[in-house]
Amino acid sequence: MANWLLNQQELAIVRRAYARQMLAIANVRNDRLEQVFATVRREDFLGDEPWRIARGPALPVNDPVYVYQDVVLALAPERGVNNGSPSLHAKMLNDLAVEPGQHIAHIGAGAGYYTAMLAELTGRSGRVTAIEFDSRLAESARVNLAAWGNVTVVCGDGGSALSESVDGIYVNFGVAAPAASWIEHLKPGSKILFPLGVPHPDVRAQFPRHSARGAAFLLERRASGFAARWLYPAYYVCAEGSLAGDADAELALYEAFERGGFELVRSMRWNELSDLKHCWYWTPRWSLSFDALEGEHNALRA
Repeated sequence: MANWLLNQQELAIVRRAYARQMLAIANVRNDRLEQVFATVRREDFLGDEPWRIARGPALPVNDPVYVYQDVVLALAPERGVNNGSPSLHAKMLNDLAVEPGQHIAHIGAGAGYYTAMLAELTGRSGRVTAIEFDSRLAESARVNLAAWGNVTVVCGDGGSALSESVDGIYVNFGVAAPAASWIEHLKPGSKILFPLGVPHPDVRAQFPRHSARGAAFLLERRASGFAARWLYPAYYVCAEGSLAGDADAELALYEAFERGGFELVRSMRWNELSDLKHCWYWTPRWSLSFDALEGEHNALRA
């Protein structure tokens, strides 16, 4: 028993160092987020099978020490689904700026590792709705998240399963467009952080479909519309189900990424007319515009 306790004490030190390192790589200073990275046990969300680096070899043994670094670990390798880059999630969770008491939707929850972090950030007075398309991963998430009473796991399509208004939406797969249900269920003043991403047109038919071009965008619902801001590159596996993009839309988005200028986006226009000359990307339903919202001169607050 003494050796077991010593090992747990050592692991606590490893987790603390990991938390500091991930936030340093992300160039983030956030005490609440650092505490969450230091306390949520990553090894509890990887399953019993030999742990495997995504698109790489299996680890020699399921030793928790191995996973406390900025490494991506496979969850469903046949579908390209992984446990995510911790340093990228440190950036994204910091930018979503979750507050205690909020209701956050986690779309693409996987086995629940970052869902647990969201649950810690919302606290007992808040809650998290975790939506996962894959039934096996959704069941794993239910088991893994049993200790967090403020989490509800839903097995469903990320484009349609959200049924309640929320204070924030955290999306963990690449999409060619935000879902209508996300827009409809976002409360005033709340945010969506999602990876806009598309595969290369020449390999679109192959699976898993990883984004060849991708970036994280942050949207905030304001009285005059949706402020928008490009954050940084973000390459995720592309969506399945209703959110899987069609070839024409993905090609248009791929070409927009190739042209550049996404860092100048200031607003998202939803079901309204937009001047194509003022848009980085345009569709009849939604667009990302270089223009700030009416009466506003700045992009999203950094």
